[in-house]
Amino acid sequence: MPFHPHDYPLALTLFSYVLACVVIIFVDRFALPKRVRKANRIGLTRRDNIVDTLVCLPVIALIFAFFFAISWRPLYAAAGAISFFVIFMGISRVKFRFIREPLIFSDIALVADVFKYKTIFYATKLNAIFWLLSFVYVFGASAAYMILEPSVLPQRAKLFWVMVMIGVAAAPWILLFYGPVNKIVATLIRPLVRQMNVRASTARFGTFCSVFFHFVAWLGMKRAEVVAEISERLYAAVQDLIGHGSAEKAPLILVWQSESFIDMRHFGVSSIKLPNIDRMKRLAAQWGRLSTVFEGGYTLRTEFAVLSGLVPDDLHVDAAYPYLRASHYGDLVWPMKLKNAGWSTHFIHPYSRTFFFRHKAMPQLGFQKMTMLDAFDHVPARDGPYVSDETLTRRVIDEVKALKDTESSLIFVASMANHGPWEPGRVEGLNDPVSIYLDLLQKSDAALGRLIDFLGKLDRPVWFVFYGDHAPLLKSFADPFPDPRTDYFILPLADARTSQHGPVFPRNEEPWDLIRALLRHAKLSRKPLTADTVAE
Repeated sequence: MPFHPHDYPLALTLFSYVLACVVIIFVDRFALPKRVRKANRIGLTRRDNIVDTLVCLPVIALIFAFFFAISWRPLYAAAGAISFFVIFMGISRVKFRFIREPLIFSDIALVADVFKYKTIFYATKLNAIFWLLSFVYVFGASAAYMILEPSVLPQRAKLFWVMVMIGVAAAPWILLFYGPVNKIVATLIRPLVRQMNVRASTARFGTFCSVFFHFVAWLGMKRAEVVAEISERLYAAVQDLIGHGSAEKAPLILVWQSESFIDMRHFGVSSIKLPNIDRMKRLAAQWGRLSTVFEGGYTLRTEFAVLSGLVPDDLHVDAAYPYLRASHYGDLVWPMKLKNAGWSTHFIHPYSRTFFFRHKAMPQLGFQKMTMLDAFDHVPARDGPYVSDETLTRRVIDEVKALKDTESSLIFVASMANHGPWEPGRVEGLNDPVSIYLDLLQKSDAALGRLIDFLGKLDRPVWFVFYGDHAPLLKSFADPFPDPRTDYFILPLADARTSQHGPVFPRNEEPWDLIRALLRHAKLSRKPLTADTVAE
């Protein structure tokens, strides 16, 4: 009688699972470039390597169980699990090549936006051909296995065994969202991950297991304890903010986050003219280079660091995508502190209000009013992919004019004009990405000058903060940028400006200290706002 593997379903299933584990663990070694992987595995012992491999086996089993449950074909389950992990690894490798960060769990929350906003994610190659090939592979390969590989589903009580396998495949995922179970799993995983370093986790566990472990840690994170620790150890909610500070007139704080802005003259580009950047250096109470939370992307990380005053490391897994759980940090962030002190708060951003979940996060962070893309008359075919800084400046000026003179106000502006890609056709007569970017910078500088002129004529104390969120992804110029720090300026204008304000030497600053530095210069609290300030 000829030997047929499917006559021994348990043995074949076990063999298929082991085969999937071997292939997945081997392939996941390529999730990072070799030098990066080695650098992030320094100090690991043989015991660490064994533990890292063993903890991945249950995760692989979960994916294997899913494909087995929908097919009852062991070889198909192995092929499906391998494909699943390889696809994650491939996406992660592409992401790393592009912005030097592997795939992280919070990227899953951006999947829909990647397809909705292809330009901003540089994902224009996700076209019909891409989807056709993906469709053919997934459904073609699945159909082939269904036809060629025999099922090992028992002939007796078929429905019972189908339901059992569905339960085995689905129950662990469902239980992960059940509080008590999640806390136990998160407690077990936390010592393995040690620190929320996605490069280190990817080097140790591979792409999907790293994503899975970080996700479980995120689900099980005890945010109340984290917030309490930050409140006690750092500055918490400052109770001493005064409505008008020491001035008789209501002050205005205007913070302008300039998308992808960096002064290219730092890198020897002498052809660009930025007269208003030079002007701000002369007017600033403080200016210099700003460290970046992330180089070349993830604007929300810098944005949240500035708005919150919180060090990213203190947020653990939330630092990757802080707006997913923004409500937990509402009482700690500057907009809410100012709002509670009687200030009006306004967030202006000429892009989709749902992008990065800002439509939910910003009110939770204390912004009373939001002005987003739907408030602008913007037609991409006519105006280009993003609202220009000139148009944005006109809107900001209108909003400032509408403010009550007796009401202290915070306006946070996040521009879009300098965002890539810098493709031919974006600026008339220019095809080179660097030339296009330089032209956009000069247009932004011109708009900046008009805004400063306007703010300087107001009859109230005005504090203006300008900074770049991150270096541009301008790979034709530098990859990576030799110095990814951007530029920042803190300017006293109108009635805030005194004879004591004059040119100052540049100083380095951290994004999370920017507003605190502004408040220190503006003297808007009864006591110095330092990292040692503790809530009453």
